[in-house]
Amino acid sequence: MKALRSVPLLTLLALTSCGIPATGVVEAGGPASGTLPMTRVYFVENGALVAMPRTTELPGDTEAALQLLMAGPLAGEGRSGRLSTEVPGMPTAMAPPPATDEPGKPASPDTFTVTVKRDAMTIRLPPGMDRLSGIGVRQIVCTAAAAYRLTRPSDATVTAEVTDGGGWQVTVSDESCPER
Repeated sequence: MKALRSVPLLTLLALTSCGIPATGVVEAGGPASGTLPMTRVYFVENGALVAMPRTTELPGDTEAALQLLMAGPLAGEGRSGRLSTEVPGMPTAMAPPPATDEPGKPASPDTFTVTVKRDAMTIRLPPGMDRLSGIGVRQIVCTAAAAYRLTRPSDATVTAEVTDGGGWQVTVSDESCPER
């Protein structure tokens, strides 16, 4: 009878001690990753808006998308290879977006501030930025709306009030934003 009681114990010991020594963490490269999220940033080509895909670490973050717009188009990008921007003071060659201490937050007071309530947003221009042309306003609104829709898909029109904080403001919707 005692021999039968020790059989399960011996079986358990045999299964748990297979002779392979324990090891610590083995470094084998970075974590597995998939496709990086993309957002559309709007530039100007031959007088019309063109959506260009950009990778983003902050999908749905309108301020991060506008920082990508501020970085400007890549050299040679677009069908003609000559994308531009109507947003004053923006560079024409790609520069890294400003560094931030906290993801999704403006790096300095020299960036856009976006407030969103349902399908309406207020976009405040950085201090000192000149008033924008109509296509410059559409670049900003289309870029911000495209980022917003990444994480909040909706058929509703997104309306944006763009302001400089000094009395100038214009309201535009994303209805005329091109998909590509």
